[in-house]
Amino acid sequence: MTAPLVSPGPLTHGTELNAVYAIARIVAETFDTKSGLHAVFRLARTIFIFDVAALYLEHEDTGQLEPVFARALGRGRSHEADLAWGEPAANDAFRTGQTVLRQEDIGPAVKGRERRRDYLGLPMMVGGRCVGGLVFGRFGGPPYPPEHIRLGEFVAWHVGQLLENRRMAKRIASLEAQRELARMQDEFISTISHELRTPLGFIKGYVTTLMRDDTEWDRDTRLEFMRIIDEEADRLRELIDNLLDSSRLETGTLSMTPEPTRLNGLIRDTAARTLSVYPDMDLRLEVPDELPLLLVDPARIAQVLDNLLSNARKYAPGSRVILRAIPQEGSLRLEVEDDGAGIPAEHTPRLFERFFRVPGQTSGVRGTGLGLYICRKIIEAHGGEIGLDPSPGAGTRFYFVLPAPQVLAETAAEGTHESQENHPDR
Repeated sequence: MTAPLVSPGPLTHGTELNAVYAIARIVAETFDTKSGLHAVFRLARTIFIFDVAALYLEHEDTGQLEPVFARALGRGRSHEADLAWGEPAANDAFRTGQTVLRQEDIGPAVKGRERRRDYLGLPMMVGGRCVGGLVFGRFGGPPYPPEHIRLGEFVAWHVGQLLENRRMAKRIASLEAQRELARMQDEFISTISHELRTPLGFIKGYVTTLMRDDTEWDRDTRLEFMRIIDEEADRLRELIDNLLDSSRLETGTLSMTPEPTRLNGLIRDTAARTLSVYPDMDLRLEVPDELPLLLVDPARIAQVLDNLLSNARKYAPGSRVILRAIPQEGSLRLEVEDDGAGIPAEHTPRLFERFFRVPGQTSGVRGTGLGLYICRKIIEAHGGEIGLDPSPGAGTRFYFVLPAPQVLAETAAEGTHESQENHPDR
């Protein structure tokens, strides 16, 4: 049986009017769809009786209706475990676009009318199209009178508005995300263009100068020019490597070659390499003689340390920098700490995002905002975590934690035991 979809008639009872106004206000003010549906159905039951309410929406891929919300009230609460939620009525309303009444007789009467079920199916209209069905189920009768059908249609219209609000909010969020992505892309292109042009400009300028026929340069000047060219070529290679690594990390194609590694030598080699680039850097090591055996890609872990030490040099020039290794239960924690100006707390949540650079700290410092993003991805690929410890005063302390698998520790212990058996004189 079907009935045309009509607007509810005039309401005369004060309770009904209060509930209707409250439902309209909830729809206008609520942004949380689930809590809004709970509130609407709770109010709806004060003006007409139903035992269950269920909302079915069309799946984007299959085109089939799927339940997205259901609630049992009144008599429905005591039978919730074995309830039928009226899916046939929702399908009929969705297919026809009209209000549907279905009556089911599920067996002989038990204690009067308890075996009878009446379902009121209502088409769900969102954005001008039918996207599903709303069902009100009533157990044991009586059938829905016309005034209750009108109230049901009124509630369905407002539920549709609630869903429309959600659809519009998602659309706005999507547009804002697209706008932010476009802004980031424009900013990235501008930054990368500037960063690439700078070393290229140095290289071109000094090479052109050295090639001039009208000037003779002494040996020290030529060596200085060549040193600058060499440094800028390294800078250019670093930029290109970061861009390639960033792209590969995004697509999951960055290669990792893990192998059992003790980081003592790697840490010291990294520190020596850093000091060769920044000889004036006050770098100190706090590394125990024995560190746990880790299954890592040594080149990638060295890349992370290189980046953190380079950042400390760039953003905290002249400060003391400590590279620290702390063995923990089942893991190894590494820290790079400086006593520079620190990073404002409001920017820390975005530090490891792609292309993000801390405002106010980038003046005169060249960079693309890819370094910490690459560090995060590398550490996460190793099953570890990376972060920034909060600092109440000045200074910055970055850390990352790498797991130390028990099987590697056992293997290392067995190897030591065998070595001692083979060389009893040790």
